[in-house]
Amino acid sequence: MSLALDAAAQDLLFREAQTANTFTDEPVTDEQVQAIYDLVKYAPTAFNQSPLRITLVRSEDARRRLVNHAMGANGPKTQSAPLTVILSVDLDFHEKLPRLFPAMPTVKDAFFSELAAREAAGTQNATLQAGYFILGIRAAGLAAGPMTGFDFTGIDKEFFGDGKQKSFLVINLGKPGTDAFFPRSPRLEFDEAATTV
Repeated sequence: MSLALDAAAQDLLFREAQTANTFTDEPVTDEQVQAIYDLVKYAPTAFNQSPLRITLVRSEDARRRLVNHAMGANGPKTQSAPLTVILSVDLDFHEKLPRLFPAMPTVKDAFFSELAAREAAGTQNATLQAGYFILGIRAAGLAAGPMTGFDFTGIDKEFFGDGKQKSFLVINLGKPGTDAFFPRSPRLEFDEAATTV
């Protein structure tokens, strides 16, 4: 069975795309990031809650502060990337629900009045949005280097001191540089990953 997406797009988004570890110094513009966001904002989230927030780390000072929270090789990779973004969960996402989910005006208070409920739902749905964001980076002809090897508690204190955002992923992005990719690791086959019940 063939897919609706042509083979070149399949390669760009999936088969030939890999996590990049080095990048050229070609800048990534705000316009490129906005085009990525304008594409991936349609990712599905429960009640259309859209809790993902994206912090573009552009200044040298902000990059230095971020690198201070990196583990191992993630520091040098982040230091040399043309753009790094911090992905976080907006713990007050529920305040926008009356506009984002007008079909159920009471959803804000009915399900998300408690912080613990917002954190659980927000983290799950922002993680889903993050996957789409990586696909959007690839669709823009750029490479993504997503990383979890950071002290996210430290990042939250450093960048979101008010406690209203909780970071969970850092992504370097740009044009892939020299030796950007490790050899492709094996993947599970369909019959190993899927079960019919």
